[in-house]
Amino acid sequence: MFKDRARNLVMPQRPPAYRKLADEGYVILREALPAPMINALSADLEARFEATPFCQGSFYGAHTKRFGRLLIRSPHMAALIMHPDILALAEAALGRWCDRLQLNLTQAIAVHPGALAQFPHRDQDMYGGAKGETEYLINVMWPLTAFTEANGATRIWPRSHGAKALGEEPKGASAIAEAEPGDAIIFLGSVLHGAGANISREVRRGIIVSYCLGWLKPYENQWLAYPPEIARDFSTELAALVGYAQHRPNLGNFEGQCPSVLLHGQADVPLAAVDALRPDQEALLNDFVASQRAMEESGGAA
Repeated sequence: MFKDRARNLVMPQRPPAYRKLADEGYVILREALPAPMINALSADLEARFEATPFCQGSFYGAHTKRFGRLLIRSPHMAALIMHPDILALAEAALGRWCDRLQLNLTQAIAVHPGALAQFPHRDQDMYGGAKGETEYLINVMWPLTAFTEANGATRIWPRSHGAKALGEEPKGASAIAEAEPGDAIIFLGSVLHGAGANISREVRRGIIVSYCLGWLKPYENQWLAYPPEIARDFSTELAALVGYAQHRPNLGNFEGQCPSVLLHGQADVPLAAVDALRPDQEALLNDFVASQRAMEESGGAA
């Protein structure tokens, strides 16, 4: 009954950095946020970095620490997640395949001296859907310390994204995403990438913020990370991004309504299910209902 939105696509307005992102698969925004803000965020995470044990498994890395739920760990995290230029890039990159975006994860990462280079991978491979055209997610790496080749800066294989992800792995050298606190390294989920080896004597720390299509299961379970008693203190826009909003048509509802009702103490109140449809679906439905009423008025004649 309902048509695929992508067939009647109206592309969102594309920000200036989108062309490089689309061509190369990644782009670095220099001085996207003030370095003092990033330093304050880093200080907020210091105790958690110290307390977090090293990862287990060769993919995460035995000399690497990772932890999530960053919105509860620093008041500065919201500025990274809600950065308007980055949200515009995310919408331009992903908007044709979904009605709205959602937060995929926030994760702090510390790559310690002695860490081997991470296995080159594409984050889109978490998902079992068709590859080559659809982009499922977009990542933003925010350095908390300077990223250098020696301490394991993220390696990215330019032009390894989109349909090229279906071919042979690139034989050329990777780009080393050297960056400073305040810079933002943005790359598509179809891009081949991985952390470099840390052959220095310093710990390389950073934060990954990821956005994905609103109808996907996110990497980090946002509703467990930020239950209603926490999310009700978020801005309306941030709460929607972490999952307190429906993805039309009707996906992610609570008792047939937008899950934002949970932020207003209505969990135990009987609720009426309410349609949440896209405009094109509303139009089709209205035509269908009108035809039914016309048949009733004509006595059911075909």
